[in-house]
Amino acid sequence: MRRQRGRNQRYVRVPVPVLIALLAVFAIACGTAAPASESPRPASSIPDGVKWAPIVDSHVHLAFYPVGDRLVTHGVAAVVDLGAPESTLGAAQPLTVIAAGPMLTRPSGYPLNAWGANGYGIGCAELACVTEAIDRLAAKGAALIKLPLDPGGLPPPFVAPAIEHAHAKRMRVAIHALTAEAAARGAAAGADLLAHTPAERLDAKTIEAWRGRAVVSTLAAFGAPDAVANLRDLRAAGVTVLYGTDLGNLRVDGPSADEMALLREAGLDDAAIVDAMTTAPIAYWKLSLGDTYLVLATDPRTDATALLSPRAIVINGQLVK
Repeated sequence: MRRQRGRNQRYVRVPVPVLIALLAVFAIACGTAAPASESPRPASSIPDGVKWAPIVDSHVHLAFYPVGDRLVTHGVAAVVDLGAPESTLGAAQPLTVIAAGPMLTRPSGYPLNAWGANGYGIGCAELACVTEAIDRLAAKGAALIKLPLDPGGLPPPFVAPAIEHAHAKRMRVAIHALTAEAAARGAAAGADLLAHTPAERLDAKTIEAWRGRAVVSTLAAFGAPDAVANLRDLRAAGVTVLYGTDLGNLRVDGPSADEMALLREAGLDDAAIVDAMTTAPIAYWKLSLGDTYLVLATDPRTDATALLSPRAIVINGQLVK
């Protein structure tokens, strides 16, 4: 039954977009509207300062200490994860991650017999196990392989074949070698990267053997005086120094003032410290970070501590701080 329009009753046609806008205003006034998602702040809100490349931490364990979201807000835009379970490979992160997956070791060897019992290592008693693991990790997205070479790590006969196989897959090889013997053996086998600065004093022959390769600092984690001296000598021999904290072992979810101080103790000036934290790892890891940069109060090449408190952080074109 149709309702009859009253003699004096009139209808006003309101355009749909206007009606939606009026309802939204009413809902907000009543406190019932869902909050709108936050939009990136416009470029005009980026403060003045020195535009610089973002920080790269070349030694972290994000599965052990999952603070990727916090790293980004402190200016760390990329990391190298040097030990995590296979299940983490390819997992989404708020920053760029170059991942190794689990270390290749002996059965019940390091790190399975220590902090990494829950999948942070793959224990192999045969070489076939090592090569199969490298193939599997590569297929899952690992960009490099990590081999522990100190006592309790990967059996020595497997080291050179493992490195050769990883290189055939176009993967770099990092070695955990805190002892002088392990560092020498890793260099002789063709490893690309020292995952830590060794904590035992290296002789001149081993220093020279690493010429043209790279070392991750981690001095605050294993910063005995010998490690500082080793880094000084490695750098003098032409070894590329990459800033790394061993995040997970240490719990600084941003650039480490302690690491920077020890780099200075190892002979790096402000420009060299900044290079080790930003431009050198970006080049070494062939990172393409898009529109990602820091805005600093001053030129970090004359004051590296400017990296500790950036005025602004832009990640992929979005202002995150």
